[in-house]
Parts: sequence; C-alpha cells; structure tokens
Amino acid sequence: MRPLHILLAVSVAALWGVNFVVIDAGLDRFPPLLFCALRFLAAAVPAVFLVGRPQVKWRWIIGVGLVLGVGKFGLLFIGMRAGMPAGLSSLVLQVQAVFTALFAMAALGERPGRARLVGMGVALAGIGVAAVDEGASGPLLGFTLVLAAAAFWGVSNVLTRKAAPPDALRFIVWVSTVPVLPLLLLSLVFEGPAADAGALRSADWSGVGAVLFVAWVSTVLGFGAWGFLLRCYDASAVAPFTLLVPVFGMSSAALLLGEGVSPLRWCAAALLVGGVALTSLTSRAARPRAVPAGTPLPPRPAGRSPLPADASASRTPS
Repeated sequence: MRPLHILLAVSVAALWGVNFVVIDAGLDRFPPLLFCALRFLAAAVPAVFLVGRPQVKWRWIIGVGLVLGVGKFGLLFIGMRAGMPAGLSSLVLQVQAVFTALFAMAALGERPGRARLVGMGVALAGIGVAAVDEGASGPLLGFTLVLAAAAFWGVSNVLTRKAAPPDALRFIVWVSTVPVLPLLLLSLVFEGPAADAGALRSADWSGVGAVLFVAWVSTVLGFGAWGFLLRCYDASAVAPFTLLVPVFGMSSAALLLGEGVSPLRWCAAALLVGGVALTSLTSRAARPRAVPAGTPLPPRPAGRSPLPADASASRTPS
C-alpha cells in the first residue's frame, strides 16, 4: 500500500477506537437505545438523499439494518451502559471474526483451514481470560451483552457477504435508515417516554457532539475512507488495520477515561488480537490492485464482502 493510504487506514482505525470513548460520553447523556437511534438517524439523514438508490435488494438492507443496528449496536450500548468499560468493549467486539467464521461455515458452506481453527481457539481463550478479569473487577452482565453484540456482528457480516454491495458507503447509509424506528419504539417501551423526553430536553453540546461524532465521523467518514481503500486494494491488504482498533480503543480509554489495564487484560488482548489475526487473515493472499481514476468497478462476486471480515463491515462501524 502507498504510505498515504497506510496513514489513512491507521487514521480510520484510530477514529473507530476513539469512538468507544465518545460512545461512553454519549451514554452519560442519553439512554442507550435512544442514543443508538439518534446515531443512526444522524448517519442516515441527509446522507440518504445524496448517495443515490441502494444497489442491493431491500431484504439485505432490512436484514443487515435490524441485525447490525438493533442487535449489535443496541446490545453494545446497553452493555456499556451496564458497566462494560469502553476499552474492553473495543477488544471483546473483535471476537466477531470468530462468530463470522462459525456462521459462514453454517450458512455459506465455508470450511476453515487448520490455522484458522487454531486462531479461533486462541481468540476464544482470550475471551475467557477477559471474562475472568471482568468477573473479578466489574459486572459480567455488561460483558455478556457486548459478547452477544459481537455475535450479532458476525451474523451481519454473513448477510453482507450474501448481499455483496458494490458501494460500501451507500450500503451503510441505507442500512442506517432501518434501525431508527425499531430502536425508538424499544426505547419508549423499555426506557420510557419520560426518560427519553428528559434526555432530549437536557441535551447539551457534549451530547449532540457525541451523536454527530459516532454518526458522521465514525460511520459516514470512516466508512467512506474504508470503502475507498477497499476499492484500491484487496480486503486482505486492508483488513489487518482493523486489529489496531482495540489498541486505540484501550489506549484512548486509559488516557481520557482513566480506565486501568490490568496484566490479565493485556494477556486477553494479546490472545484475542493474535487469534483474530489468524482467523481473519490466514489463507489470504494480499495483493494490491491499482484502480485507474474514473474506471467503473464491476460488482463483487457473491462470496466476498466489500467490508472487511472483522468492522463491520463492519467491517461495520462501532
């Protein structure tokens, strides 16, 4: 990759890592489901009127929108509100690579090789160490919810592979329109109209800034840059940079929120990142492919996602 593109990839990973700190700040001002709904509303409007019509069938947009927006992000925000630290959340979510591989085996018939199976085992060992550490220092409920969010992320990755959208940014903008109403309804039922109205009335610039950061900077800007990189290089050349997300997430949480990082947590991080690297990157040949300016790209083949198998999509955004 060109040095400028490497810098861009590292910058996106840094944005996505710091995003967990911003989410933590937003959860101090909004109930989690309401905050999640506002995030997707801001990501979808006005961008949805500017990107053009979706290029995949509606069933994929609706499916990914519900699984990713309501399942993954809803559980992530609730888990962090329940006490899951921002830095540890950025780390535990990376186990989605293992869930993606398992769900791809069941739904797509993919068969992982020996190295990938070893990577899955190492990553799961890291999750076990992280669970022991969190059980000794914090509530396991938040940890369990974030782990469930990673599972939903894995499902959304498989759905995205099936959809094979040719434009990652356009896809994520349209996907962002789907969870807004379900999240608002769930917030009214479980968080209550009074809590929602009170949070909106008392919203300050910090709360508004948190919503705009996770919507525009992390989602729209981050995915715009990530989609550009994936149009210039194979996913196997770009995907490794997502392993920097928990590094930036844990570091920024320690610096900005004062979160401590115990030796056990560092051990969990090493196991999880190493296992995810083996799970995500083995049996891929990274070869950059230059795309001349102005050259239209053909649709991607049905087995391959325009989003890395980590982020969402996503990778998907956090």
